[in-house]
Amino acid sequence: MFLGEVMGTVVSTRKDPAMVGRKLLIIRPMLIDENDPEQFRPGVNTIVAVDNMGAGTGQLVLFCQGSSARLGEGFKSMPIDAAVTGLVDTVEVLGKQIYSARNA
Repeated sequence: MFLGEVMGTVVSTRKDPAMVGRKLLIIRPMLIDENDPEQFRPGVNTIVAVDNMGAGTGQLVLFCQGSSARLGEGFKSMPIDAAVTGLVDTVEVLGKQIYSARNA
């Protein structure tokens, strides 16, 4: 699993029939800054992930990629490579809370 920030959404009216009705999100993976482990820094790439959790723009989410993405509820027969698997409440690193959804 990875941490990522939801940057936006993707709308695709024509897609694989298994994907109809599914929400697609643009996610930027977030990394813990090795120079300052109390901070996140955005990765350089973005991905499109299927969302079952109801995430919104600006939220920090957990997501998985590859064959693991299809292990989520209802994804087994879908042609996906990334899925949102959770909404992040807090992140703690080295005993210090560096993210809280309440303060985001």
